[in-house]
Amino acid sequence: MAAAAEAVSAATQAVAPAAAGTTTDAVTAASQVAHTGLALAFDKLEYSVMVPLVYLSLAFLLVALVVRIVKILNSPPPPYQLALYPARKRPWMAALGESLGMPQILKRSPALWVALLVFHLGFLLLILGHLDILGSINLVPPASRDMLGAGGVGLMVTLSAFYFMGRRFKGSYRQISIPSDYLLLLLLLFTFLLGDLISWGNSWTASGFVMTKQDFAKYFDGLAAFTFADPRAILHGSHYHMVVLHVVLAELIFLVLPFSKIMHAFLALPINAVRRRVWTHS
Repeated sequence: MAAAAEAVSAATQAVAPAAAGTTTDAVTAASQVAHTGLALAFDKLEYSVMVPLVYLSLAFLLVALVVRIVKILNSPPPPYQLALYPARKRPWMAALGESLGMPQILKRSPALWVALLVFHLGFLLLILGHLDILGSINLVPPASRDMLGAGGVGLMVTLSAFYFMGRRFKGSYRQISIPSDYLLLLLLLFTFLLGDLISWGNSWTASGFVMTKQDFAKYFDGLAAFTFADPRAILHGSHYHMVVLHVVLAELIFLVLPFSKIMHAFLALPINAVRRRVWTHS
């Protein structure tokens, strides 16, 4: 009887650790399972979105921006006068003030001016927040699980995008709007919304964050180092599919942006500089 009792006790002790680790083992096994067929094709598609297409879309955007700016700076003088009066002693500073301060918009529509100011500030913080994910930049303490703004920055650009979209359906703005205007605004809006869901929903779990800032840092470091590693091994959980969709929309924005009216955000300074006659043509 004693021997039987000892055997049962030993078996119970052996089963208990196994039961405790069942969930962890199941998750690990699920993340390491080799997909085949349609699942494998989907994995490869997600990898393409998360790595090579990031490089290609960003390179396309940068080249398109450089080409547009070079064309503006090297364009022949128009047959009419573009200069602004009165002339300024420091035309570069005047051009910078007109580009960032948007005085003409403030006079015409204070509400639009506020929305643009919030959007541009939020967009700048958004860029800094994504750069902060890189290990060499620490605007937010490295130990923090949140990105810059902890979701507040995403709210700034999302609310601004809703305002811009609603404005497109009113009065004269509706008449001068073309399909590409709506397309870009929709891409921006859904990209921001997905980013908000990733930022907020990522932390709405009993155990806290599904994917931390440190996880995203590993992905960004891999991109910066051109390792071409599979992000699926770093970014876990079902949130990964949301991240892939977020990146897809961002890549589409990179491709559409050079052909949209919103390019003025990048071209405002060189255009205002030309108007201030910073450059002269013989």
